[in-house]
Amino acid sequence: MGRRTKEPLLITGGTVVDGTGGPPSPTTDVLVDGDRILAVGAGAAEASPPGTRTIDAAGRTVMPGLVDAHCHVTFGEPSSNDELFWHRPTGTSMLLAAFNVTKLLRAGVTGFLDADCIADLGPALRDGIEAGLVEGPRMSSGLNALLTAAGGTAGRLIPDEGAVGYAQVVRNRDEIVRTTRQQVKYGADWIKVHLTGSLPNRSGELTVWSRDELLAVTDTAHALDTPVVAHCRNADSTRLAAECGVDLILHASHLDDGALEAVVASGAAIAPTFTFLTNLADHGALVGAATGQVELFRGEIEATAAVLRRAHDAGVPLLCGSESGFSLTPYGHWHAREVELFVDVLGLDPLEAISCATRNGAIALRRPMDSIGVVAVGAAADLLVVDGDPTADIAVLGRRDRLRQVISRGVPVDLDRPWPERDPLPGEQVGLWSTRLLTRDVVEQ
Repeated sequence: MGRRTKEPLLITGGTVVDGTGGPPSPTTDVLVDGDRILAVGAGAAEASPPGTRTIDAAGRTVMPGLVDAHCHVTFGEPSSNDELFWHRPTGTSMLLAAFNVTKLLRAGVTGFLDADCIADLGPALRDGIEAGLVEGPRMSSGLNALLTAAGGTAGRLIPDEGAVGYAQVVRNRDEIVRTTRQQVKYGADWIKVHLTGSLPNRSGELTVWSRDELLAVTDTAHALDTPVVAHCRNADSTRLAAECGVDLILHASHLDDGALEAVVASGAAIAPTFTFLTNLADHGALVGAATGQVELFRGEIEATAAVLRRAHDAGVPLLCGSESGFSLTPYGHWHAREVELFVDVLGLDPLEAISCATRNGAIALRRPMDSIGVVAVGAAADLLVVDGDPTADIAVLGRRDRLRQVISRGVPVDLDRPWPERDPLPGEQVGLWSTRLLTRDVVEQ
């Protein structure tokens, strides 16, 4: 696609929400030159170099771009694990990822973390975006998630050894160390561990790693200057992750006092990712999703949220992640819903929630805090101009029709193009003969 020429930009007259949690600054100018904010407020106009393009933001909000800390850009929106693992060749998955990643940018996402990818696609896509081959946000990437033979959320679809889809099964400590080193060698920004999994005849997810196994990951990764992210869907796994040095905890479901104490002591961050469960609970019936456990999901969110609010108050960084990449969270539609849920479920005020979706996203991108996700001199030039006031109505961030400008790396994104559409690829989705058994009783009824 090539890179568009970067011209200096002066965004004038908008109300700046700077991403730090501080109060909005009305009628404030922002000067951008290349991938850097040069000036904010008084003197920005006078500092503008020749050839500066002016963007009138009067009556609108200027804020940092969103960072989605939990996005599966290589998954291709499957409706089941069978479809995810068995119906997309690697080449097809990369084509879909390159097609879909631009949707994130056009929805106001200027950075994201894809912690576990199909095959080895993530680092290649990240590098292609940075080289200008593919249009997309800044990206940090893992490779395959590390699993024990007990599996993860996909149950028995995970083999006892080897790799399938996004999963790499590791059998012993030597394999854990070797695989972690190999992933760093081949470009992983993060190492992901599925610390919990679904097992037959068990409710919820159980911890399926031992302390020694997890320490083998964290010690090896940290020795190679690489952080670790873990999928944790019970309190025991969250506590174990924190005690073993995991840097970013996904879900932290049913967080309890012991787990909270461990997280606070460790300095780990949490990305709860309520969006997927909430979409299923609120809207799953509209698209034929199995909704038999809706109340269970709602209970998980409520129980987790109560302690997560205490974690936030204790200084634990909370990140916003949508888990986009499935049929219930298609790309470009739900990236901002987690910000809303931080307000509605956690009880954060909108400025706090926006900070979780912007400034705190620097953790997911492996950038120094305040170098990205903020409107400040010297920070990266990733900005939104929003037609509305998200501090009064946080839901405005989820409305693409209210985005007037998305500026990525100092360059405005073309929002006037038609939304990307395509035809299905042969064999892309599971072809069902039926959704229920055609018994004689069904016919006779």
